[in-house]
Amino acid sequence: MEKQYGRLFVISGCSGVGKGTLLGMLLKQHPELELSISATTRQPRPGEKDGVNYFFTDRKEFFKGVENGEFLEWAEFNGNCYGTKKAWVEKMLSRGENLILEIETNGALQIKKKLPEAVLIFILPPSVEELEHRLRGRNTEDEAAIQGRLHEVRREIECSKQYDYCVVNDSLEKALKELENIIFR
Repeated sequence: MEKQYGRLFVISGCSGVGKGTLLGMLLKQHPELELSISATTRQPRPGEKDGVNYFFTDRKEFFKGVENGEFLEWAEFNGNCYGTKKAWVEKMLSRGENLILEIETNGALQIKKKLPEAVLIFILPPSVEELEHRLRGRNTEDEAAIQGRLHEVRREIECSKQYDYCVVNDSLEKALKELENIIFR
């Protein structure tokens, strides 16, 4: 019997919404799911391995790949470039792997244009007020940074209207169940 082609699930969400925690729980309970590996121009951190955590590359090679159409999406953050390699995604999907990609909204919408069959899932906070409470509770950022994040949250929530599914993370267990229902339907 021929192995079925895998599916690509793109997950995005506001900072502080708990998407990392949710993804960790999802991958722990479903080891058959693969987490996509992004390419980056940033230097490896201690313990990170090429081809495991990221595909590490220099800026020249990265932009050569951009020019050659080798990325499904890419963006630059804080002076480093990040992108999703088309050939790697296609290889994983052709093996029948279901692939999870965690990226921001602009990248997700780039992917949807190139791969309309990709399933976009946005993780929403119960409310912007609750998310603000979570961000303030971290005690890691000053007021200007928090206000900047809240501005970005509103932009991302507006973008979420273009996603296939939105999951409200008001309870980790409930949100995880919703994610599973979307992925394994």
